[in-house]
Amino acid sequence: MWKVGGSCAATGTTPAPTPVVTAAPTATPVVTATPTAKPTATPVVTAAPSATPVVTATPTATPVVTAAPTPTTSTAPTATPAPNAAYKPQITYIAAPAGYPTDAQFTAAEQALYSQAGADSSVITRIREALQVRPDAVVDAVKAGATSNPDNVQRVERVLSQAKFDYFFPVRNVKYTYENLLKGVAKFPAYCKTYTDGRDSDLICKKLLATSFAHFAQETGANWPALTPATARGYADQNNAVLATMDQNTAIPTFRQGLWFLREQGMQEGTGVGGYQDCFTGAGSSIFSIFYACGQNAQGQFLSYFGRGSKQLSWNYNYGPFSKSLYGDTNVLLDNPSVVADTWLNFASAIWFAVYPQSPKPPMTWVVDGTWKPNQVDVANGMSPGFGATTYIINGGIECGKGSEASQSLNRIAAYKEFTKELGVDITGEQLTCGTSKGFTDGSAAATKTYLDKGWNYNANNPGGVSWSCQLATYQTPFNLANAGDYKACVDYFFRGQVKYKGAVVIDNTK
Repeated sequence: MWKVGGSCAATGTTPAPTPVVTAAPTATPVVTATPTAKPTATPVVTAAPSATPVVTATPTATPVVTAAPTPTTSTAPTATPAPNAAYKPQITYIAAPAGYPTDAQFTAAEQALYSQAGADSSVITRIREALQVRPDAVVDAVKAGATSNPDNVQRVERVLSQAKFDYFFPVRNVKYTYENLLKGVAKFPAYCKTYTDGRDSDLICKKLLATSFAHFAQETGANWPALTPATARGYADQNNAVLATMDQNTAIPTFRQGLWFLREQGMQEGTGVGGYQDCFTGAGSSIFSIFYACGQNAQGQFLSYFGRGSKQLSWNYNYGPFSKSLYGDTNVLLDNPSVVADTWLNFASAIWFAVYPQSPKPPMTWVVDGTWKPNQVDVANGMSPGFGATTYIINGGIECGKGSEASQSLNRIAAYKEFTKELGVDITGEQLTCGTSKGFTDGSAAATKTYLDKGWNYNANNPGGVSWSCQLATYQTPFNLANAGDYKACVDYFFRGQVKYKGAVVIDNTK
């Protein structure tokens, strides 16, 4: 189950402050419960020739990047309960004090950080372009073969027919449909986009699909060597019509067993039992539990954010940013996580991951399409554009940089070779491994610094010397320079924000 995140250092000239997660302005900031510190493992799907396939490991609990484009009008599921539910922390703001920065000053301060965010001043522009989304009205209108489909959807249809999709995923859960894949692609214009600089758009799309599918095979595959169509048809959720057209007693290659799991094994909707929750419980709770507040069921239990969909999205601090990206509202999916499995979001969550940068790591699409060009630091770190780098992006902390190739990485590579062969993509000379790769470290051409945290510098012009600013951080926060407006939101929260819980102020950043 892929999780987005990174622990590598990032570039930039602003000194990184001590991480702040509880927003306690009167004390030295301390880390209390950052998601990246949760010790979990990458799931390995184990072979079970005589039983139902099982997943033996818990999802990696690394938070995703919080970047989200400008909210669009959408047909989002209704957020129930309401975002202002009494059990959720409520963020309020006192009036701006005299001398507080104007909107123009906020914009100027934000833009001044652009040159520190990456190797060149245009990196934020490129990132924001990668984060664009289409309104759900466009997505909902997508049908296989429709001439009105967006250009990137029509490209996917050209290089991956329904028949080829059926061949690749014959044992998929019935909720993983070809149309859902097309809708997920439609939401994100940067996936299989049209390049106008001479790059082969169709070839890049084929390679991107092969990359995504290889990771699907590892993350959601049955990995059951003896699995036959006859056996798969015995599972109602896997009984696709395509299975009836196959030789019933011939084992299906493991690379074609992807998308078996729709939900993490053993988990059910509507239950609050289970982990994957960083929920607000009062003073001392993490900042992620404030901005990505957990929903509750009718019994007053916090919902469980277990793995769902082809990305197996897990944890509330991943559902919140994904929801914000799609609907401009973190509560939509936090209060309705089941739609990540049961609708086209089961593919959209994986495509979202592919187009989103995870500071300091680049988007997976930039590795595949050549936007990221390694420099001397990358070469010294054993990093080059290829499948191995995408594995590092997905799960580098577990599978890469160990000196030899992990079994999970070998599984991914084997599947990638099959998918590229089937799609007619030549991968001769491509770096497929990541066992000796050191990642996107400080100085990498891909390294970016986009997260924002409170500015602790002294400003003699302001009351009490407060900075009324935020600065770039090397660790993850709910604020991201990739989002227009997040800079002001960061300053407002850390200098004017109060968090109320059950009617009382439990965090006060105004003092």
